[in-house]
Amino acid sequence: MPTHAVTDDTFDAEVRQSDIPVVVDFWAEWCGPCKQIGPALEELSVELEGKVKIVKVNVDDNPTSPAQLGVRGIPALFLFKDGQVISSKIGAAPKAALQNWIHESV
Repeated sequence: MPTHAVTDDTFDAEVRQSDIPVVVDFWAEWCGPCKQIGPALEELSVELEGKVKIVKVNVDDNPTSPAQLGVRGIPALFLFKDGQVISSKIGAAPKAALQNWIHESV
């Protein structure tokens, strides 16, 4: 399943109440590094379907969720398991590094 957008209104249901781990990508349209990791996250979302869900939160349209988590720079990736943040990663990284981060964390 490809990544899909999550809003401040759907964050708890989609992320905190998920039965499987969730990677949240906080991004913005104007963010170059965010666009760089986008294709890798799309590929990982398909490869990890059923094991890990990857969602995207546009920080310009949804300021509450990133503010609650203290996001100060983007891209910011947070890995949630059982409703709690278990790991985070700031900045762009190649697909292999993102994949290793996810596998090491869950």
